[in-house]
Amino acid sequence: MMDINKLNLINNLDLKLYYCGTENCSPNHCWGPAIKEHFKIHYIHKGKGVFRLGNETYHLKEGQGFLICPSVISYYKADDKEPWSYSWCAFDGINAEAYLARANLTIKNPILEYNKDDKVSKCFEKMVQAINMEKSSDLRLQSLLYLFLATIIDEAVLDPSYKEFKTNKNMYINNAIDFVQINYSRKIRISEVAKFIGLDRKYISKLFKDIVGITIQDYLISFRINKAKEMMKDRQLSIGDISRSVGYDNPLIFSKTFKKINGLSPSKYRDSIE
Repeated sequence: MMDINKLNLINNLDLKLYYCGTENCSPNHCWGPAIKEHFKIHYIHKGKGVFRLGNETYHLKEGQGFLICPSVISYYKADDKEPWSYSWCAFDGINAEAYLARANLTIKNPILEYNKDDKVSKCFEKMVQAINMEKSSDLRLQSLLYLFLATIIDEAVLDPSYKEFKTNKNMYINNAIDFVQINYSRKIRISEVAKFIGLDRKYISKLFKDIVGITIQDYLISFRINKAKEMMKDRQLSIGDISRSVGYDNPLIFSKTFKKINGLSPSKYRDSIE
C-alpha cells in the first residue's frame, strides 16, 4: 500500500516551499538542540547570534545565514546584547540538495555569506508579503524560493570537491518523471522507462525509490489518480471516459485503485466536490 505522506512530494518534486517567516528576536532567544524535517535557511538582517551543528560553533552576524539539514541535530541562539533579526524559509524536493550544493551550502559548509546588496533581504520580504495573497500565494512563494536560491548560487564560490553525481542522479529521476507524465494515459512498463533514460531497469527502480521515496509504479498510479481527480470537475466526462483517459481500460480496476488511495469511490468523490 502506498504511503500517502510520501505521495505528498509528487505535486512539487523538484522543489517545494513549506513555510517562511521573519522575526526580531529577543535577547538569548534560542531553538534546540533538535532536528527539522526539511532544509531550512535563516538569513540575518541585523544583530548577532550563535549556530551550532555537531561539534562546530559559528558566531554569525548581519549578511550571513545558516543552513539546517533534515534530521541533523542543530541549535541556535540570539546574542544577549545584540539579538539578531532574521528571516527563514523551509523547503525540500528531489533537487533541493543539488541546488544547495551549487550554492556551496552543505552539512559540512552550512554558512551563507551574502552582503553585497539587498537582493536576499528583498526575496524574504516578498515571501512574507506573498503569504497573504489569496489567489497567487503558492505560485509567488515558489517563484521567490527559486529566485532566492538563484541569487545565492550566482555568488557562490564552489568547493573544488563538489561532485556532479548528485545532479546526474536527479537528472535521471526528472527524466523518469517526464516520461511518466507524458505517457501516463497508456500502458507503461518499467523497462520502457529504463530504456528511455538509458539505465538498467533494476538500477533506475532502486534509484527512484531511494530519492523519491516511492516506486516508479506507485508514482505512475498516483499521477493517474490525481489527473482523474482533475478531470472529474468536467461533468461531461463519465467515470468510464476518465478511467480510459488516465490509462485504465478496466473501469473496475480504476475504481478500486481510486478508492484505495482516496477512501472514496470515483462517483462519491465526484459528489463530494459539487
